[in-house]
Amino acid sequence: MPQTFSRYSSVALVKEIESPENPGGLEKRVALVPNDVGQLVAAGIKVYVEIGAGEGVGFSDDEYLKNNAIMQTAEQIYKDKALIIKFKGPALASIEQMSEGCTLLCMAHFNSYPDRAKMLQDRRINVIAMEEICQSPKRDSDERILGRVAMNTALTPFFKDNTIGGLRVRVIGWSERLRGAINRCGNRSPRSLQIIQPSLSFEQLDATGENALYFYDSKSFKDPQGILQKLQALKTHIFDINDFENEQGQQAIADYQANHSPAQFGLRRIQCLHETGQAGARYGMGLLADSKPSLNKADLKAVILGYGNVAQGALDELHQQGIKNIHVLGRSQTAKSRIDYWLKGADIVINGAEQSAELRGKNFLISNKHLKELIPENSVVIDLVGGSPTNRSPVEAVLSCSFLTDPYFVQDGVIVSSLWGWPMMGMMRETAIRYSGQIVEVLISNEKLIDGLDKLTPGVKRALVCGPF
Repeated sequence: MPQTFSRYSSVALVKEIESPENPGGLEKRVALVPNDVGQLVAAGIKVYVEIGAGEGVGFSDDEYLKNNAIMQTAEQIYKDKALIIKFKGPALASIEQMSEGCTLLCMAHFNSYPDRAKMLQDRRINVIAMEEICQSPKRDSDERILGRVAMNTALTPFFKDNTIGGLRVRVIGWSERLRGAINRCGNRSPRSLQIIQPSLSFEQLDATGENALYFYDSKSFKDPQGILQKLQALKTHIFDINDFENEQGQQAIADYQANHSPAQFGLRRIQCLHETGQAGARYGMGLLADSKPSLNKADLKAVILGYGNVAQGALDELHQQGIKNIHVLGRSQTAKSRIDYWLKGADIVINGAEQSAELRGKNFLISNKHLKELIPENSVVIDLVGGSPTNRSPVEAVLSCSFLTDPYFVQDGVIVSSLWGWPMMGMMRETAIRYSGQIVEVLISNEKLIDGLDKLTPGVKRALVCGPF
């Protein structure tokens, strides 16, 4: 007889083992860390933990026991559990051990593994995909809104006189305060958008005059070389987000909130997207240092596709590493008629641009022809979106995501790596802690997933990719 569950009174935390997206079992992060298990127990939930579940990221069984977990073997952990929590999708053999009607909460990537998806459906396992759970409604911080409205204000004159298509935007530095501005600029389709180092001299600037805009934050950029005055002398437009905040920031934020009803869905609730971008860019720069050892890091050509959370993480990392100019491509720059210009001669290209399901496998932003004809030998392409043969990446050469067992390949002399699904190199424990905290919030805080399938909030209900059974 199938089991029926209302509120989940018991939770099983299982160990990461080899699975379709975890070859070699090299993903060792645990979905819940000991302190967070303690929070669940304090909320009246029995938590069963598979022996050794946290050892891969430095959490011992004793730490779980001290937080009142019930330790079980791999043979026991799936039996008669209402809610099963793990980080990656399950091994096929594990599905056989799950009780009909139970719920699995994990990074499911349902479209990428159709055989496993069918098996879960046939076994009548409810699946909630962590990567699909979203804020509902969307919540924006004042800092993000400030950046957005400030950039809108800076761009308004160019929209009014219809010159936005020829505008070259340079953002000086990267910070959380500038993040919203970069995002807003990217989807307004200027001619170009670059993030430049605050240390650049006036002679190193590549855009001046009436079709150039320099956007900066005087809280962090003190202009020791006096470049702003020289830019103004050439009728270059400059905009200070700090001045904007002091003069009209609070009112502008209030006006924005009054005129923009929150979207039904916002950002992913369980994610380390910024860290994904950072780790991917860091890995790519390491590959580039090995393949082009004589290349001056500050002078290399870096291109990032997209301006969302993953791309912003890559942007943050490249900026911290001192890259002089970072080209950020939005929708207009990635169009077939324009992207060739940006990819030509690139030393490192990082793809953080998602595409809708209907475009996957049909529209390749970085084509095999680009690798052969435009991107030089020994350059690096890092794909942070990834996919599978049934859910292709925007990078044509990527047939499936890469893992630590086979981290990159070379095509036409270009090094290509697709990092989707990887453990964060050098960030495994830190990201496990962050993911765990987010999972607990979804379980017992705002979303209260622990209350059961019949009480799912909209942001969680959309993530029920299999079921309800």
